[in-house]
Amino acid sequence: MKTLIIAPHPDDEVLGCGGTLLRRKFEGAELGWLIVTGISVQAGWTAERVSQRDAEITAVAEAIGFDRVFNLCLPTTQLDRLPMGSLVQQFSAVFQEFAPEEVMLPNRSDVHTDHRIVFDAAAACTKWFRYPSVRRVLAYETVSETEFGIDPACCFKPNYFVDIGRFLERKLEVLEFYRSELGQFPFPRSVEAVKALAAVRGATAGFEAAEAFELLRERL
Repeated sequence: MKTLIIAPHPDDEVLGCGGTLLRRKFEGAELGWLIVTGISVQAGWTAERVSQRDAEITAVAEAIGFDRVFNLCLPTTQLDRLPMGSLVQQFSAVFQEFAPEEVMLPNRSDVHTDHRIVFDAAAACTKWFRYPSVRRVLAYETVSETEFGIDPACCFKPNYFVDIGRFLERKLEVLEFYRSELGQFPFPRSVEAVKALAAVRGATAGFEAAEAFELLRERL
């Protein structure tokens, strides 16, 4: 299997799918990571912070075992200023090159605008007649974003659960690479919160720990 995780920002992939990605790799999958946004000195970030983020990405890529990393380096929190056609074209190039069978994308109801725009651009690249490799499309939840979406007509409805019991501790270890993004509990992006969510999703599905997704499409 070839699995592509689409992350609006570095850390979304570990928060939402870290355990599943580790399991997929263990099971022999080829993993691709599409990072949509990035930070730069030109955008006002310090050279030290940019270098730190690059090191985080390198460390996470190695720890998860990604076979390919695609980094579009688009401006974070500013995707709504870019033409959707341009975003779709850039996503399409990655889909054509990597030819994923399984695609994991952020949930459409996430509170962060970048997440919603990434969902729309990625969804345009799942048409079977243009991207025939795609067999399964999953939306993941990102703690600190998904649970704060309050539109009652559009919310995360998990119906696909992956047992990550044997991979949870490793996921938490990988998450520590993003320590600059983490906070103290009850801050949502904390080790305790991520571990608690895994326990809740596990209890829903009969596992000690799980990650939850919305299965949006599957072609068998």
